[in-house]
Amino acid sequence: MVESDPVVSDLIARQVLGAMGLKVKVVEEASSAFQESLSFSPDLVIANLDLPGLSGKDLMAALSSQSVQVPVIMIAPKGQEKDVIQAFRLGASDYIPSPVREAEVASAVERALKTVRARREREGLRQQLERANHELQRRVTELTTLFGVGKAVTSVTDQRKLFQMILESGMKITRADSAWLLMQDERSGKYLLSDFINLPKSLADNLNQPWDDGVSSLVALSGETLTLNGEALKRFKISSLGQAAMVVPVKVGKSAIALLVMLRKANQEFDSSDTAMLEAVSDYASISLVNARLFRALDQRAASLQSEMERSHSTERAKDEMIQNVSHELRTPLVAAKGYVDMLVNGDMGGLAADQKDALSIAQQKLVRVLELVEAMALMMDTAAPKKLKDHNLNDLASQALGRYQAQARQAGVKLGAQLPKEPLIVHVDDEQLGIVFDQLISNAIKFSPNGGQVTVGAQRTRDHKVQVTVTDNGIGISKKHLNQIFDRFYQVDGSTTRQFGGLGIGLALVREIITAHGGQVGVESKVEQGSSFHFTLPVKQ
Repeated sequence: MVESDPVVSDLIARQVLGAMGLKVKVVEEASSAFQESLSFSPDLVIANLDLPGLSGKDLMAALSSQSVQVPVIMIAPKGQEKDVIQAFRLGASDYIPSPVREAEVASAVERALKTVRARREREGLRQQLERANHELQRRVTELTTLFGVGKAVTSVTDQRKLFQMILESGMKITRADSAWLLMQDERSGKYLLSDFINLPKSLADNLNQPWDDGVSSLVALSGETLTLNGEALKRFKISSLGQAAMVVPVKVGKSAIALLVMLRKANQEFDSSDTAMLEAVSDYASISLVNARLFRALDQRAASLQSEMERSHSTERAKDEMIQNVSHELRTPLVAAKGYVDMLVNGDMGGLAADQKDALSIAQQKLVRVLELVEAMALMMDTAAPKKLKDHNLNDLASQALGRYQAQARQAGVKLGAQLPKEPLIVHVDDEQLGIVFDQLISNAIKFSPNGGQVTVGAQRTRDHKVQVTVTDNGIGISKKHLNQIFDRFYQVDGSTTRQFGGLGIGLALVREIITAHGGQVGVESKVEQGSSFHFTLPVKQ
């Protein structure tokens, strides 16, 4: 209350405002009022326009210059309407004419204080909203961080990166100054210092070693989160590193496989929100650590299986090499022995008695059988995968194969013929493997053809940019029920045929494997007692 007239100030301050239960500070001059308002922080100023020294308007200007936002009620006698208007322009909130009346004062003060209360409520709501927004922003940041942690740590299998990510995430969420992770050793059951952030360098020597910080062991026993700060923490040696600590167990089931420790240098307690967020990180860490263990176990298992497979392949290669070497070593003496027996049976080395000739014929048959077995062994060890792919004229390969079997065909009384086009048929093949295909098909056709029979090798282009090769005979043929199986390994049509013509059921299987590996297909058409037509296709170059 700024009023130089003690009668007026007593009326307003004591009788009106005091009766309203308000605390009032009365000053007589504007200059004093300005100084008092800065320390008194009034909710309302009532000032007379006519004051000794500085006027009421001067007081309002001074308050405005110092950004003192307070409602001002001016007292002015009638006839000073111009001064009142200027006061309103300077920011006055109300006007009381003098001589003042109690009811007018009370009404004006109540109006002004109502505005003050509303402003305070708005300010309170604004501050409350700011706090809520700040808390919401913090929650959003925490949840975003937690989501990123969950997405990241559950996909990391490198243990060192995983430890760092867990610690960094925990520190960010809880606003800790340092952190460390104690992992339980699977063999000893002790907790080892597995990683840390912002710990003294002297503790680096304890990395991957048992380390008791004095608090974590309690959590390892209880399996429950523990927070300590201030005086409660001073009983433990961890207090030399900070004044507030939180230890969260990383559990699988009911067992704590790790302990996650957060530390603050200041005596600032970890609240329930910090605990909840770090426990969420702990859950993700649990999943990640289990995943890391599983991946390590899988890697070890994969390495073991790889080693076993390599040993198996090595053994298989050694076995294949041994069989190939044995078959090659046996073939030379067997061919030589068969040649001498053939000469004896044919009488090239002199006449033989009938019983001698019969005995040599049996030996000749047995040698042929053994030689077939040796050659079959060599074929079985041969892989159908092409090794030396080059461009070749298929006509030349077919002609070369026919030349290799002219002598055998004459001996069996079978005629060999060819129906090959004049233009070259260029194919990209392994010529040695394709030679095996021709040998198997032509030798089979001769074997199953009667004396006086005909075997023909033909080739022609097809509409789908391929070449089809056929080997046709007019021999004993094959029953329809066997046609779908004759390309299977070790399949034989029937026992009587096997005894009469020999063979192990390997040649046609190898034919299919080689042609398939070259991107082609095999097939057969046959009728009993009329003959067979075996064919295969290969891609041909344009």
